[in-house]
Amino acid sequence: MSRKPLVVGNWKMNGSRAANAVLLAGLKEAGPWAAEVAVCVPFPYIAETALALTGLSVAYGSQDCSAHESGAYTGEVSSAMLADLGCRYAIVGHSERRAYHHESDQLVADKAKAALAHGVTPIVCVGETLAEREAGQAETVVRRQLAAVVHTLTHCIGEIVLAYEPVWAIGTGRTATPADAQAIHAVLRMQLHAATKKGDAIRILYGGSVKPDNAAELFAQADIDGGLIGGASLKAADFAAICAAANRRAAS
Repeated sequence: MSRKPLVVGNWKMNGSRAANAVLLAGLKEAGPWAAEVAVCVPFPYIAETALALTGLSVAYGSQDCSAHESGAYTGEVSSAMLADLGCRYAIVGHSERRAYHHESDQLVADKAKAALAHGVTPIVCVGETLAEREAGQAETVVRRQLAAVVHTLTHCIGEIVLAYEPVWAIGTGRTATPADAQAIHAVLRMQLHAATKKGDAIRILYGGSVKPDNAAELFAQADIDGGLIGGASLKAADFAAICAAANRRAAS
């Protein structure tokens, strides 16, 4: 089944109004792309990003969302609020959230469910640490993380985007080889097949030090449908080059 490639920029906690304007202007000049392109920006910049992208095919979203609908949850941002701002995507379960904020597999699943309830597509992140990989536990870890989401979403699992991000490759300059990345993507695809008839239609992104010089080889793998891009998404030229690599996947 043909899956349209997707490249998502995760700005993390970076940016300013001036820097964002320059970056978004650069993306405007570089597009359009045959692949689907999106940026997930810090909460304070969602509204102005939406304005800057008016009339363009680039989507936007958030880097997290609350599992709660509303109420006394100071500092939280609900999926209803994100939907109100026109967000198409919300990243949930990023390794930095799991590590620094102690988010459990179940909390990640609950956030994904909350996002879907308001028409926001969750980009569900899974990935193992270096210690887990060296112990031969990579497949076990990612399958466990995905299983919580499958169990919670049941028949709605086909509506997510999945992202495999080996923790040891995020922001370190180290990248899983295309073969290594494909091997885990294939495991995740099999798990999705077991959960839903839509398993072959679900896009699985790779994230972890994706750069212009390795994107094409990664995106050429059978089960890698694009990328969740961190540092390289902060430079318009680099991000555009990665999107161009996804274009070649879309044309193949």
